Amino acid sequence: MNFISISQPSIGKKEIEYVTDAVQSGWVSSLGKYIDIFEENFANYCGTKYAVATSNGTTALHLALVALGVTREDEVIIPDLTFVATGSAIKYIGAKVVIVDVNEDNLCISPEAIRKAITSKTKAIIPVHLYGHPSDMEEINKIAKEYNIFVIEDAAEAHGAEVNGKKVGGLGDAGIFSFYGNKIITSGEGGMITTSDEELYNKMRYLRDHAMSKDKRYWHTEVGFNYRMTNLQAALGVAQFERIDEILAKKKKIFEWYQDALKDIKGIKLNHQASWAKNVYWMVCLELDEYSEFQRDEFIQKLKTKNIDSRPYFYPVSDMPMYDNTNTSITHKVYKKGLNVPSYFDITKEQVEYVCTEIKKIFENNIVEKIQDRDDNIKLMLGKKI
Repeated sequence: MNFISISQPSIGKKEIEYVTDAVQSGWVSSLGKYIDIFEENFANYCGTKYAVATSNGTTALHLALVALGVTREDEVIIPDLTFVATGSAIKYIGAKVVIVDVNEDNLCISPEAIRKAITSKTKAIIPVHLYGHPSDMEEINKIAKEYNIFVIEDAAEAHGAEVNGKKVGGLGDAGIFSFYGNKIITSGEGGMITTSDEELYNKMRYLRDHAMSKDKRYWHTEVGFNYRMTNLQAALGVAQFERIDEILAKKKKIFEWYQDALKDIKGIKLNHQASWAKNVYWMVCLELDEYSEFQRDEFIQKLKTKNIDSRPYFYPVSDMPMYDNTNTSITHKVYKKGLNVPSYFDITKEQVEYVCTEIKKIFENNIVEKIQDRDDNIKLMLGKKI
C-alpha cells in the first residue's frame, strides 16, 4: 500500500478552469468577479446577509475581534482544546485570553465552564466547532445574551455543520472559516467572515483594505490591515464550494467506513455526534482508552511504519508558554489519547480498510504487551517477597 496521507486537497477540472479564467482575466490580486461570487455564495449557504473574504482564517478572526471593538482591556473566552490561532488572534490585540475546558463527548467548549469564567471584563466568547462537530450554540447564545457578550464562531474546521438544522457561521455575531489546503473546501490559503450585522460588515470590509476611505482614495482615518483574498484564491474557492455537498457526503461515508470496521474494538472511540448536531467529520478522530501521551505517540509511529499518516490531537493551549496554565481536566485527559487518521475526499474504501486493519493489529498487540508487562511485574513482586 502506498503512503496514505492524513489530508490532501481534491482538485478537479472545474477548479483548474476557474483559476485559469481568473489568471487570463488579468484580475489576479484583490479585485475580480470570483471574490464577489465566493462571498455571496458563502453568505447564502450559512444563512447570513453578508460575508467578507480574507487572506486566511487567523486574519478573519483577528479582523472580527477588532471590528467588534475588543481591546487590550477586555477578556475573551476560548476552549483549551483548539488550534493555537484561536488564542493568537486575541493576543494580537493584547486582550486577555481566558481558557476553559471542553465537553468530553464532542470536544467542544463547555457552556458550564464559560459561565464560571465570565467577569465584568468579558467581551466575547469564541466557541470552536472542533474537528467538524459544532459547539452547543443555543446554550452559549443564552449565556452571551444574559451577559451582553459577543459570540464569534470559530468554524474553521466545520463548513456545513449544523445545530438543530441551522448552519454554523450564522449562529453568532460573526462566524469565521478557514480554506487552508487541508480544510473541507480550500482556496489554498484563505478565510471568510459571515455576519448579518450590516454595521459590522461595513467595518470589516473597511479595515480589511488598509482602512482606506471610500470617498478619498489613499486617505486612511485609522490603522487597517491587508487581509484581502486574491481573485485567484477566490476562483479556487468558488469551484470548491460548488462541490461542498458532494464533499460533505463523502466525508460522512468515510467516517461510516471507519465506524463499521472498528465498531467491535473495545477501547477505541470515534467521533461523537450530539442529537442536536450535524457533524461534518472534517477529521476522523480516534481516542485510545487508557493510553498515555507517550503510548499514543508510539501508536502514531507504528502506523507510519505501515505507510499510514496520522496526527495527534491539538496540545492544550494553556500548556504553551505564552499562556497561563489552566486546570482543564477534560482537555488534559483527552488530548493525550487522541489522534486523527486519514479522511481526505479521495481516499478509497480499500485504503480505509487497510488503515483499520493495521490499527486493530497495533492496538491488539499493545494489549498483549500490556498483559505481559503486568504479568512480569507480578512475578517480580512475588520473587521479591519470596
